[in-house]
Amino acid sequence: MGDKEAVLSRHRAEKKNLQNQITGMKKQATKSKRKEVNARCEELEYQMRVKHEQELAEEDEEEVGTAPGADVTPEKLLEQLNLNKPEDSVDPVDQDVEQKQQSAPTPQPKKKRNRQREKIAQRNAEIARMKDAAAQEAAEMPDYRKMEQDSLDEICRVNKLQQHDIQPDGHCLFASILDQIQTRHHNDCEYDFPATYAEITTAQDSKDVNFSVYALRSLACCYIREHPDDFVPYLFDEATLSVKDISDYTKSMQETAEWGGEVEILALAKVLKCCISVLMSGRATHKVNEQELTNPQLKLVYYKHSYALGEHYNSLRDE
Repeated sequence: MGDKEAVLSRHRAEKKNLQNQITGMKKQATKSKRKEVNARCEELEYQMRVKHEQELAEEDEEEVGTAPGADVTPEKLLEQLNLNKPEDSVDPVDQDVEQKQQSAPTPQPKKKRNRQREKIAQRNAEIARMKDAAAQEAAEMPDYRKMEQDSLDEICRVNKLQQHDIQPDGHCLFASILDQIQTRHHNDCEYDFPATYAEITTAQDSKDVNFSVYALRSLACCYIREHPDDFVPYLFDEATLSVKDISDYTKSMQETAEWGGEVEILALAKVLKCCISVLMSGRATHKVNEQELTNPQLKLVYYKHSYALGEHYNSLRDE
């Protein structure tokens, strides 16, 4: 083997050893040290190439002598190095790392939590749950309105009565009694008008009274004020454990659309000199002033569950 062949053989061995060394360095390099390691590898490769070129040049010089033009200058060595170095050469390890980086999915920016929106969503979900629970509970509850109406319909059928609808407002009791007076009492009926009522009306006697809802309110309130002892038991306020002031009570009842009840039924039964009966579901018919037979009985029906506004009175007419 010639001297030049020996040099080339040694160069190949050195290149192989250097390549193995570079591969090991790159595999062990951390991400933060990768650039530094790559630069060091390139420097080692460059130094080896320069060394090998110089050795080959010296070997050629020994073979051809020191002929003109055969001088090896640093410029020529650099030019030769650039010619031997592929422009597009890519280290296999760098190429593998680059491919992995390109194939890795780009991390998406994490969205900021909207806690206010989450709270609103939770609250809406809780409201929806409560509505569902209420609807389920309502579906399982007895239909008191239907039960009450069915019971009253059957009682009216047996007694040959018709439920005459009265507008459901604060005047319903007085409007029902007014309908009964117009239906069951005749012009020759005699009434016991309070003395204080005679002072606020131009009627000469009961036959001259033009009954109305407001007239009935005034009649009831005047009678209550003239006979306070008869109504004290009905005016006891359980909330305050005291008796309501009769003057304040009757003023409100007479001048507003406040609902009337047991007190006003009793007062008007006395004024109209008749019994006023109240038909109810699940209970016996309630008769007020039952012993009074001077004038025909007035018939009402009471509802507890059938109307959205609450308790209500209607008039009962004969079939």
